[in-house]
Amino acid sequence: MIELFKNLREMKTILYGNSEAEPVPEACSQLTQEFFNDNTFRLLVECLPKLNLEARKDATQVVANLQRQQVQSKLIASDYLERNMDLMDILISSYENPEMALHYGAMLRECIRHQIVAKYVLESPHMKKFFDYIQIPNFDIAADAAATFKELMTRHKSTVAEFLSNNYEWFFDEYNSKLLESSNYITRRQAVKLLGDMLLDRSNAAVMTRYVSSRDNLRILMNLMRESSKSIQIEAFHVFKLFAANQKKPPDIIGILVTNRNKLLRLLGDLKIDKEDEQFEADKAQVIKEIADLEPRE
Repeated sequence: MIELFKNLREMKTILYGNSEAEPVPEACSQLTQEFFNDNTFRLLVECLPKLNLEARKDATQVVANLQRQQVQSKLIASDYLERNMDLMDILISSYENPEMALHYGAMLRECIRHQIVAKYVLESPHMKKFFDYIQIPNFDIAADAAATFKELMTRHKSTVAEFLSNNYEWFFDEYNSKLLESSNYITRRQAVKLLGDMLLDRSNAAVMTRYVSSRDNLRILMNLMRESSKSIQIEAFHVFKLFAANQKKPPDIIGILVTNRNKLLRLLGDLKIDKEDEQFEADKAQVIKEIADLEPRE
């Protein structure tokens, strides 16, 4: 074990350098090739629970660095993982193991830098588990799972757009009920912020149009705008403005907005952010105008 810990520390020094020397590209390249050719990656992932805390940290940093190392301008980590996707199953399931979750979680986020890995995780049965992992009572593990979830939903635009189109119904059912309507303030705040990031991304335009045509989604966002937390109100506003701006509003959406017009106009009038922000004020003025001008449709 002492020998192993020493080797891990040496690998880390080769990849990251130390106070006396920068990493040497040739050495990094050679280490990367050997690491993946010899299947050391699998060995390290499978044996991580047997290592002590310091060695686990070193191993996690080594794995993270190797995802970015190019050999003859190729990311060989990506090719390796494509042939060994079952390792992702080990990394994801670790959220159920408090002792290993943070080490494996950090490795997992580095692996999903590769589009092929992100696609595998998004399309796997594991994806549904993230809605539970984000609500684990252990704050650090829940935050780590939320960070991985955010990475999955934002890094690879075309893969995410395809995933959301193909899995729209179950994904947003879970997202709304478990995250946006969670009893946990932090979960709600992070979820409404991420929702805004996803819907405002051009790649997800079709998904956004579908989301803002649903009366249930509108009700959830209106409730979030009524929260006492300023940050949740602001993030909810950034999603709500998409409902207001939709030029093809379904009649039931118009009905809800007209019925609640006075409350909404009061709420929006009182909505202020701490620092001056011209874009926010312009958006708010536009939304107020849209709602004030609405005519109920028969």
